[in-house]
Amino acid sequence: MQRGVYFDAWFPRQHCYHPSLPPRRLRMIDDLVDYRATALVWASLGGGSISLPYLEQEAFGRVDARSRFYGFVNDSEFVAAAQQRGIKVFGIVFEAQGWEFPVELSADEDEILAVNELRGAGRRDWIGLREFSGNRYPKLWKPFEHYFPDGLVNSDGERVTDLIEECCARDIHQTALHARWVECPDRDHRCYYMDRNNPVWREYLKAVIRIQIDAGVDGVQLDETELPLGSLQYGGCFCKDCMKGFRAYLRGLPEDERGPELSGVDLETFHYGQWLLERGYDFKGAQHGTPLFPEYYRFQCAAIRRHFGELAAYAREYARSRGREVLVSGNFFNMDPQYLGLADDVDVIVTEMRNTTYRQPEWYRYVAGFAGDKDVIVVENPYGGVVPELVELLRAGRGHDLLRLSCYEAAAFGVNMAVPYGAWMGATIQDSFYAPHDLAAEVQAFLADNERLFDRRSSNEVAVVYSVESNRELVSRQDLGDNLRNARDDSVRVPYREVTEALAGAAVPFDVIVFPDPRTAPDRVTVESLRRYDTVILPACTYLSPAQVVALRDHLDAGGRVVRTGGLGANLADGERADLLARPGLSTAEPTELSELLPNGRQVELTAVGASSVAANTCRLADGSVAVHLVNYDYRPERDEVRPVPDLEVRVRLPETRPEAIAYSCDGKVTALDVRVDGGIHAVTLDALGPYAIVVFSGGPAAGDGERS
Repeated sequence: MQRGVYFDAWFPRQHCYHPSLPPRRLRMIDDLVDYRATALVWASLGGGSISLPYLEQEAFGRVDARSRFYGFVNDSEFVAAAQQRGIKVFGIVFEAQGWEFPVELSADEDEILAVNELRGAGRRDWIGLREFSGNRYPKLWKPFEHYFPDGLVNSDGERVTDLIEECCARDIHQTALHARWVECPDRDHRCYYMDRNNPVWREYLKAVIRIQIDAGVDGVQLDETELPLGSLQYGGCFCKDCMKGFRAYLRGLPEDERGPELSGVDLETFHYGQWLLERGYDFKGAQHGTPLFPEYYRFQCAAIRRHFGELAAYAREYARSRGREVLVSGNFFNMDPQYLGLADDVDVIVTEMRNTTYRQPEWYRYVAGFAGDKDVIVVENPYGGVVPELVELLRAGRGHDLLRLSCYEAAAFGVNMAVPYGAWMGATIQDSFYAPHDLAAEVQAFLADNERLFDRRSSNEVAVVYSVESNRELVSRQDLGDNLRNARDDSVRVPYREVTEALAGAAVPFDVIVFPDPRTAPDRVTVESLRRYDTVILPACTYLSPAQVVALRDHLDAGGRVVRTGGLGANLADGERADLLARPGLSTAEPTELSELLPNGRQVELTAVGASSVAANTCRLADGSVAVHLVNYDYRPERDEVRPVPDLEVRVRLPETRPEAIAYSCDGKVTALDVRVDGGIHAVTLDALGPYAIVVFSGGPAAGDGERS
């Protein structure tokens, strides 16, 4: 498991300005060593969204003597210093951002006197991508042609002289869209939402990648990975390249897959935006009810896969041409299923959660199931969650156990929560998120010193299926709102979420198996994906692919237990569906009724006053031992601490006898426990459970027996 640091390193009590991150200092390396860091995300070289000369200044710019006095370095020097301590640095490519900033210049326009934060010095103007691509400031920046000797030509064969005008996303009325979540409303700067479907923008992003690799980064992190789908919240995208691409997509569909709306439509000249306007649709709201929206969404998902893959492959190819290897990652925001098809293209998955709460084990289990054999680094989100509140608590010297829980919870349920180091607080709050140093070092030391107690493989008896197609519309309706609010409509029922919340709330450990939509990602579900589980739960899996039907049928025929809640396979032919429903071993349950969801009973039972505050997960370790991870969420604000659960009896059913047990508490205590074994049930008693502990059951059979993954 990685130990990531969310390393924006923005300043306290000031806006977190995109895209340029503050200068780095050598003292930061000492902090990162204290944090036992292995990887830094959102960490360096973001200024390509302003211009390539600006990015080169970040990478290789001269550092004056006054700055050297305090250990300031340019980004390439910082990368090298981190590498000397075994820390990998990811360059950040803000794919969706095209910036314009107010600037104050000398009379000859050969010196920048102020930018972004102005001070009334010199002549005011604008500086950014538009001016760079138009060679507006020859005394400040190298010409555009230095980086693109033959210029850049768009899909219409026209030479590009304004990257903003050419590459930004547009609504149905052709209005340029802004990336509102990074624009500070009290500042006069502009961030345009750029569109990777435009080949010109992809060529520009490749130039950004080249400079980052030349600066020595260990990895390239492609942020806003889903563009331009993120522009849906603003009514996009209807730029020329999206319209050309959608037209080609529709032309490529077999006749029997084209909807009746396209009957008689000339697909050689079809323009989706104009076609919608003629029918009274503006694409601003109720998009799921808009004609051809499912086809448009599938087109964009295919484009995301293709163009992300193009940039990922380019990063690796360019690095190899320089005699190096680089890692590739992206921001798989909230692990939305649209990213499933991109997982093969990355080495490490980085995800920014949509809603950060104080208890969300079921979300982490989904993330782990999505990621499979890939490492995951999670970062928090300042919008629509608890982060602003937590920052205020920490500033007042409180909330330390809440931060501990944030990091330990993620690890317990299979992924890594990055330590915040000047992390993003959004565009409206003038502050950044720093964890108290000693607290962060304490948490990271426990995770590092006990690294052997974590594994992607589990011994969980239960698997819950997340069906992408079955959940897509429900989740989009529940997760309403733009990414400045990240609101949730709890009046919309999502059976998958009801099931996993019920299981997690009852300390039932489970794995998640993703059933993809074949149009979104390769469908690799087989009976082997299911057979290792005693119970497979299907929450309202109304869509099943042919491979998924075969896997379920074969699993049931082999004696497997499957529990469904709600509909199942509504897309199947009547006979095929009836055949599946009639198979022995398939039962029905209500989404929150544990006795029905768990026909074999609970694998883990916790008995004590306060045990309802505890969640559990299991790991199958390399030596065959089983680690049971226990997280206690009973934070009491009046005491500013997690209330320990005294005399906690832990009963866990294991596939083989493990007669020895040791408890590792997050306060550093290591305790040998007496194990009582009865018919596969292993029972131990903890004197007290604080925020987090790991109970390792060992002895007995050799490694590899009974593993689940």
